[in-house]
Amino acid sequence: MEAKVFEIKEYMVVWRQLELLEHNGVTAKIRALVRCTGGEYTLDVYFLAEDSPFPQASYDVANKKGYMFLHMADLFAFVDMLRNEKPVYGHLRGDRPEWMSVTTGKEPVGEAEG
Repeated sequence: MEAKVFEIKEYMVVWRQLELLEHNGVTAKIRALVRCTGGEYTLDVYFLAEDSPFPQASYDVANKKGYMFLHMADLFAFVDMLRNEKPVYGHLRGDRPEWMSVTTGKEPVGEAEG
């Protein structure tokens, strides 16, 4: 199964009152979505209600789209990284879905953001 790393160029944040999403046989309770895009690739990062079960992350190779699930409490730190770091990369992992991630590029220790 293919793995793909892409640079995230744009993102959007969507707040939900509550959305139920069936993914990999699990019904998740969605409170927010951050859609990360770069070129032809998309990574949807769903932020779940406290009492929600967590589906496994996945990568749809044919549609070039990944799905990741995090706690609602992680939303602000996640968006802060997208707003303040550059470059930021999406890692789509069909071979190891548990390793699906969003990362920054390498930076020197102690570098202040401009």
